[in-house]
Amino acid sequence: MAIVRKYGKPDLFITFTCNPRWPEIVDNIPTWLKANDRPDLVARVFHAKLKELMRDITTNRVFGNIEAYVYTIEFQKRGLPHAHILIILHEDSKLLTAEDVDSVVCAYLPDPATERRLFDSVKSHMVHGPCGQLNRNSPCMMDNSCSKKYPKEYSEETVYV
Repeated sequence: MAIVRKYGKPDLFITFTCNPRWPEIVDNIPTWLKANDRPDLVARVFHAKLKELMRDITTNRVFGNIEAYVYTIEFQKRGLPHAHILIILHEDSKLLTAEDVDSVVCAYLPDPATERRLFDSVKSHMVHGPCGQLNRNSPCMMDNSCSKKYPKEYSEETVYV
């Protein structure tokens, strides 16, 4: 609350999650172990990647000028870390319109013919599902429907309230 009182409300909330399939983890764990069997390695790789992300945000200013930031690191039940990051943008970098939001956030599937690796990565890590009738055993399923309310209707435009 002290940070909000001094700098204002956060503009961005980012969740950064450890991926147990990162090559730096997989390549350094024997095949008979899982990532959560090596919390030392997982924590070290996660911290290095989080440092890079924070450098991109603060030094490289991928979202513009930063007034303040704070983050916490939590560990999931399986032992994998994730960070919750709050970013307060400088007045000259505030996201005031839907177009401003679109300039830093996008949701599209890359063309598999020209960007196969990126397409596979997005499909594997950033697409919800399948759930519903296609997979009733999905973890998101509650009372025979998706707890995240998928599938959602397609929207041609960003709505910013």
